[in-house]
Amino acid sequence: MTDFEFLSKINIGQYLPGTSPLHRLDPRAKIIIFTVFILVLTFTRSLQGLVLGLVIILAGLLLARIPLRFALRGLAAPLPFLIFLALLQLFLTPAANPADVLWQWRFLQITGSGVMAAVTLLVRFTALILTIGLATSITSSSDLLVGMNALLRPLTRIGLPAEDAVMMVQVALRFLPLLAVTAERTAKAQASRGADWSPVKGNLVQQVKRIAPLIVPLFISSLNKAERMALAMDARAYGSHRPRGSMRELLFTWKDAAAIFLALLLSAVVSIV
Repeated sequence: MTDFEFLSKINIGQYLPGTSPLHRLDPRAKIIIFTVFILVLTFTRSLQGLVLGLVIILAGLLLARIPLRFALRGLAAPLPFLIFLALLQLFLTPAANPADVLWQWRFLQITGSGVMAAVTLLVRFTALILTIGLATSITSSSDLLVGMNALLRPLTRIGLPAEDAVMMVQVALRFLPLLAVTAERTAKAQASRGADWSPVKGNLVQQVKRIAPLIVPLFISSLNKAERMALAMDARAYGSHRPRGSMRELLFTWKDAAAIFLALLLSAVVSIV
C-alpha cells in the first residue's frame, strides 16, 4: 500500500511543533525572513551562492531540529519534473564557444554551459523546496495567517484586499494535503479496476506513464472542490463583514529583530558570492 501513500511524500504545509529558537520567533519575523530568502534563491544566478544558500537552509533544519529525512521527503514528488527540466537545460543550452562542447551526436550536444545550467537548476529548486518546507515546519497555519494579517493590515488603508490575500494563502495550504488524499483515492480506485500500479523504481518513463492517468481526475476534482467552496463562501456572505480583529496579540522582541538582521546579512552574502 506504500505505492498509494501520496500524502506521506508531501511535507509542505505540515507543522512540526517544537521549542527551537526558530519556532519561538514572531510569525511576522518568520514571514519576512523566509520571503527575503526565497527571493534571493530565486534570482541568484551564481551556483556558489545557491550552494551557500542550501547550506544555510540545512543549518536551519538542524537548528529547528527538523529531521533531514522528513525535509528531503518533499523532493520526491517534483523530482521527475526537475530531472526533466535539468535534461532540457543539459542538451539544449548552446555552446558559448567551440571549446565549450563536451559531447555531440548529430543535433544533440552537451556543453559546459549546459552542465552548469542543469546543476544550477537542480540546486536552486532543491534549496527553494527545502526553504518552503522549513518555513511551514516551524510555523503553524494559524500563526502564518495571524502574521500575514498583521503585516498586510496597513494595505487595507489604501484599498487593497489584504484579507482576501490571506484567505488565498490559507486555501492553498489546506489544498495541498487534500490534493494528495484525492490522488490516493483515485489511484486506489484505478488499481481496483485493473490499473497497473506495481513498483517501477528507477524507471522515470514508467513512473511518468503511471502518474499521467491521475492528471485529469485530479483536475476535475479540484474544479469541483473549488466550485463548492466558492458557493459555500458566497452562502455565508464572505466579504460583506467588517474588518475583523484578532484575539492573539503578537509580541515583537529584539530576538526577532536580530533574526531578521542576520537573515538579511546572509541573504546579501548569498546574492553577491
